[in-house]
Amino acid sequence: MNDFFLWLGLDAWRSVLGALVMPPVPFIVLVLIGARLFSRHRVRAWLVVLLGCLGLWASTTHIVGQGLTHWLLPPTRSLAPTEIAELKKAPRTAIVVLGAGHRDLAPEYGVSELQPMGNERLRYGLWLSRQTELPVLFTGGRSHGAAAGQSEAEIAARTAERDFNRPLRWTETESRDTRENALRSVALLKREGIERVVVVTHGYHMPRAMDNFRRAVVQHGANMQLVAAPMGIVPMFKPRALDFVPTRTGYQQVMLVLHEFFGRLVGA
Repeated sequence: MNDFFLWLGLDAWRSVLGALVMPPVPFIVLVLIGARLFSRHRVRAWLVVLLGCLGLWASTTHIVGQGLTHWLLPPTRSLAPTEIAELKKAPRTAIVVLGAGHRDLAPEYGVSELQPMGNERLRYGLWLSRQTELPVLFTGGRSHGAAAGQSEAEIAARTAERDFNRPLRWTETESRDTRENALRSVALLKREGIERVVVVTHGYHMPRAMDNFRRAVVQHGANMQLVAAPMGIVPMFKPRALDFVPTRTGYQQVMLVLHEFFGRLVGA
């Protein structure tokens, strides 16, 4: 599906198309349809409006975000200390950190900066590198349809050296989505003789990332073992009354889960 969008030349419009199928747009459309029906089908109109309002409410709650996370996304777990210790002994191994967006200008610094999630991934990747002494590749260019400017990987390289005093070994600056992250990273590391790749990204993003890295390994005919190193995993929790109340963080979680689910469907 992703290749089909690219073939049609719609890559710059993918974010717009994605926004149209994500909350709150479908539920707003339901409310408008219900309003249109009031003149002829009053009962049916109320049902449609209430369904739209219920969807708007549900898409902003933690309880729905948690439910979707554990229903739509395969479970992930963090690396255990013993597994990290084993990585330290592994030859021809590299850590790959996937980007998560950037800001072209952070006024407080006067330069471009990674988005908070990108910083979280970079921090964990560099921490893992310290524990294992493995080299790090950061992968990320500019998103589909973005104007010219500094790539996310270039920003990450500056941040790694400036804030963590730990330079990156490689930067991949051309990829625009998770699929290209995987394809370009595998191609680069294959040339470097790497045989094991430790993939670092958030837990919610890991299933899609691993899908793409597996396909990239096959496509490039690489002899690579993949190790998932998720971070920021959301644990199961006992629901509270407040988890049914709309919140900004609840909406963000629902959006992240749906974004990943649809991303996996189209192979992005």
